[in-house]
Amino acid sequence: MTDVTVMGAGIFGLSVAWACARRGARVRVIDPGGPGAGASGGLVGALAPHVPENWNDKKAFQLKSLIMAEGFWQEVADAGGVQPGYARLGRIQPVMDESGLALARARQASAAALWQGKAAWRVEPAGGEWCPESPTGHVIRDTLSARLHPRHACEALVAALRARGTEVVREGPQEGRVLWATGVAGLEELSHAAGRAAGNGVKGQAALLALDAREAPQLFADGVHVVPHADGTTAIGSTSERDYDDPAATDAQLDDVIARACAAIPALAGAPVIERWAGLRPRARSRAPMLGAHPLRHGEFIANGGFKIGFGMAPKVAEVMAELMLDGVDRIPAGFRPEASL
Repeated sequence: MTDVTVMGAGIFGLSVAWACARRGARVRVIDPGGPGAGASGGLVGALAPHVPENWNDKKAFQLKSLIMAEGFWQEVADAGGVQPGYARLGRIQPVMDESGLALARARQASAAALWQGKAAWRVEPAGGEWCPESPTGHVIRDTLSARLHPRHACEALVAALRARGTEVVREGPQEGRVLWATGVAGLEELSHAAGRAAGNGVKGQAALLALDAREAPQLFADGVHVVPHADGTTAIGSTSERDYDDPAATDAQLDDVIARACAAIPALAGAPVIERWAGLRPRARSRAPMLGAHPLRHGEFIANGGFKIGFGMAPKVAEVMAELMLDGVDRIPAGFRPEASL
């Protein structure tokens, strides 16, 4: 008899399944498309914090998740023998003008307090080949940001789960406690039942370059994330599109993202593009993850709406959902509950 059935093998579903399995639960994960078939099969993998100001439950939850990520992913790798490509190498951002420089310095002080000494946000002189062009001659470097390869992370979780005896299958019975982590399809189901948008799919496009900068920090410049991966590739992304004809097609918008990245970071110029990707990412109306009791399915649970922060939030989401489902302990922030988006 299965104790927990997880519907959906994206980052939220697999992470919650792992948190339950490591506590001794018998778990089955079901996804007709297979692991990482949706947004979690993307390319970028930027685990980056929100700015350290206007503190709220969402930012505090994210901080805890980013801090616990190293241990979470190391345990996953040790259990299954597959590396997720995780490394906490920080992030560099250019400072575009004098007002931005003053704001960045103020945030340096607030990060010292809000990040509890576990990471730093520093303003420093720009320099070096792996550095964005900066009009002020200064950049922001934070030591909290990390990276992983989304596909490798999903593969690592599947390997760890199977090492624990967990089924990861395309079909099967729903037994025990049931969690729905079905991304855009799940948000569409909720929206239809509520008669208004509980969330939606936002299209993103990204590219993978044949450029080995695996020991370098990620960069954020001109609205573009540049993430060096452990496998010797570098990801660039992404767009955020509400209107689109084909959710899986790449087009001139991705060309523009690549061009902006190369203009801001000369080290990227000339690197061959080896893959172009597009897909829909689930965004809850509240813009926070949707966690807790399922609004439509009595006695069942939901974890959805990861949007751009799903991989960064996953370790903490997994912890609180496993506590709720297995122990009845509810530590989910009020803004993360489904009713915040309904």
